[in-house]
Amino acid sequence: MITATRRRQAAPDAVETKPRPALARRQVHAVAGCYFVASFAALGLPPYLTEILPELGDGAARWAGLLYIVPTIFGAIGAPLWGRLADRFGRKRLLLRAQLGLAAAFLLAGWADSIGTFAAALCLQGVLGGTFAASNGYLGAALEGNALSRALTLMQGSARAALVFAPIVVGSLTPWLSPHRQYALLAVLPLAAALMLAALPEPPRSPVTAPAPDRSAGQAEATESAEVAMAAEAAAARPARRARFGSLRTLYALEFAFVFSTVISFPYLISLIKERIPGTGPMVSGVLFALPHMCYLLAAMAVHAVFRTRPRLGIALGFGCIALGLAGHGAADSLPAFIAVRLVLGAGLTLGLVCLSVLAADCAKGRAPGGLFGSIEFFSKAGAVAAGVAAAVGNDWFGPSAPVLTGTAIAVVTVLATAIPALSPRLPRTRWSPRCPR
Repeated sequence: MITATRRRQAAPDAVETKPRPALARRQVHAVAGCYFVASFAALGLPPYLTEILPELGDGAARWAGLLYIVPTIFGAIGAPLWGRLADRFGRKRLLLRAQLGLAAAFLLAGWADSIGTFAAALCLQGVLGGTFAASNGYLGAALEGNALSRALTLMQGSARAALVFAPIVVGSLTPWLSPHRQYALLAVLPLAAALMLAALPEPPRSPVTAPAPDRSAGQAEATESAEVAMAAEAAAARPARRARFGSLRTLYALEFAFVFSTVISFPYLISLIKERIPGTGPMVSGVLFALPHMCYLLAAMAVHAVFRTRPRLGIALGFGCIALGLAGHGAADSLPAFIAVRLVLGAGLTLGLVCLSVLAADCAKGRAPGGLFGSIEFFSKAGAVAAGVAAAVGNDWFGPSAPVLTGTAIAVVTVLATAIPALSPRLPRTRWSPRCPR
């Protein structure tokens, strides 16, 4: 009798979610490849806004700075909404929507004949795009743990590769086709990506549960005991849930600080190089700009293997390298010095991106991936917008070295905020779990 009762009490615990089917490696690579080709125009053409706007009536390209961040602003606004819709209506469907929306926005931008129409196209690019968050949400619905963090690391590699190679390709095509009209030409790429993605499977919208057992009169006592046990577990889980929400806030804050401290050095780096090393050609400046991203492409997977179980240490080291690298930009006055500080910044970029991917993968367990990665994308884009505004203001007031010093200050503050809780004897020390608290 006791044995039978125990079996009945164990029955509710036996109702578990089935493991989600993992994507094959080639399918993960297909998602990353589709993001790479679809982001070519989004990442390769904005540096040429100063050449596009005179064709549309803005001879001095006064609107270049504002239009540069317009897609980012509207992308930040739309990302959480699209993420929640993906959780409700299907991640693959919303990923296809993002690719098709990007293609439509590129076509409109390529055929725009006024500043107003071109600005509207960039707004649509931000609202209708969001391919990075949509791709991550798709991967998060099909993968977990180490497999997901590796996939997110690969996705960041796609972004870095596009950031390195897209401006080169656009510049190579410029003698035959203006950057303005290249928007329409490159709209073919997200269309091709959508066709490739259509062949991928749809991950489950929600966990699939086993059928509930039939409840008979003889099971009433077992059901009541199970409900009491579940209530006790819920009460015990409240502190864990509070820790879980705290960890999410930490992830969002780290994402914002990381993007801010790295992106702030982008807009005026070429001006800083020309000021410190007169006579530097555009090719050398371009290589210096790309060095940190090349570091990521070369070392990301090795860093992932080392820090996948200790992401907080990697993030602290990453922000430390970012602070050193950006501070070095303020003092570098020769080509070897700039190469050295760009490599240090590249080390910080690699550590930060990889370990943030590990934290995001850990926090994706038990959460709707579309909403999570949409929220992460919001804070990432918010950091980029804040960095662009801070860079513009700092450059106007103090010159091209001001943005890198501002980024240094943010990175130092983040290092202290990350390291002090672990070092302070007055704060409780908790062992880092490879899983985000739930």
